[in-house]
Amino acid sequence: MKQESTLQGVKVIEVCNVAAGPFCSMLLADMGADVIKIENPNGGDTLRSWPPISDGYSENFASLNRNKKSITLNLKDPADVKAARRLMCEADIVLENNRPGVMDRLGLGFADIKALNPQIVYCSISAYGQSGPRSQEGGFDLTVQAMSGLMSITGEADGAPVKCGVPVCDFSAGLYAAFSIVSALRMAEKSGEGTHIDVSMLGATLGIAALQTSEYFGSGNNPRKMGSAHPRNAPYQVFRCKDGYFGMAAGNNSLWKSVCQVVNRPELYDDERFTSTLLRAQHQQALLEILEVIFAAEPAEHWLSAFRAAGVPCAPINQYSDILADEQVAHMEWVQDIPLPNGLTANTFASPIRFDGKTSRIAAGPPALGQHNEEILSSIAPQGEDA
Repeated sequence: MKQESTLQGVKVIEVCNVAAGPFCSMLLADMGADVIKIENPNGGDTLRSWPPISDGYSENFASLNRNKKSITLNLKDPADVKAARRLMCEADIVLENNRPGVMDRLGLGFADIKALNPQIVYCSISAYGQSGPRSQEGGFDLTVQAMSGLMSITGEADGAPVKCGVPVCDFSAGLYAAFSIVSALRMAEKSGEGTHIDVSMLGATLGIAALQTSEYFGSGNNPRKMGSAHPRNAPYQVFRCKDGYFGMAAGNNSLWKSVCQVVNRPELYDDERFTSTLLRAQHQQALLEILEVIFAAEPAEHWLSAFRAAGVPCAPINQYSDILADEQVAHMEWVQDIPLPNGLTANTFASPIRFDGKTSRIAAGPPALGQHNEEILSSIAPQGEDA
């Protein structure tokens, strides 16, 4: 099976901006869905203006909008709203990430489209959800990281609140949305009935924080910031060594025994403070101090080589230039060329999913703004006065 054929024949209309929605529809496009991106004629998706800019074209935009088509419609113009409605009547999926109520006011909400296309799978992504006391509050990844509790456990124990370096709230919402859409699509094909999917960035971020929410529910205590350390595992963090830092995770007694052998301190294995995973976690500051004195004698590569040989999971502290050039990334064929509409070619990270041991090739680069207007808008036929 080819990855790019799994959703072949499925038509998606995207009315989205920046990250969560475009990421979701790109996942569907990677699987072969025909994604038509509706953009405002005045500049289009905001991400088009984000650097780095290669001869007038945003590589940030390219990273989330491959394999799509772009048309421009002014959704404040009744004629363009009619065109959008006709497209949605012929679609399998509508995806939007506007503030709740916006699509309803335009006449493009779920109820409007379902009345004309009963089998439609309609997904709305927002900061807090389509209903409830916070539904009308705007939100960006930063504010949802703060609201969700994520910032309360990120960073050093005595440090100021910091956000995760990756926009995890945006992208977790996009992942939940893609999974939900494909699930709902299967049901719609069986029953003939569409559905409205409500995906919130807040809910998605809490959903991936299952270990933290269960810690609170089970103990009544708020999880705390621990830098790179782990509340229930040790040694399981970043360690300082002679020339910098490296990460090492010995998450069970067998691996801990291997660590003791690598550092030539077998007596640590029988130390009453360190005889179980729970005890090592409780005494991890003392363990950290012991190990970092030993690690200070050699550079990171020495310890990484020794721990790999012993079967202990470990890793360098990579920059993106390091990991994108890594032999494993090359083997998986994850970095691929992508053509830009200006004739240039850029590198991008392709779909990480492999089917039958093969990584899918990128079928098409990101579209220029309105590139497919003539192709798509000339093909839609009026569906009657209500359309």
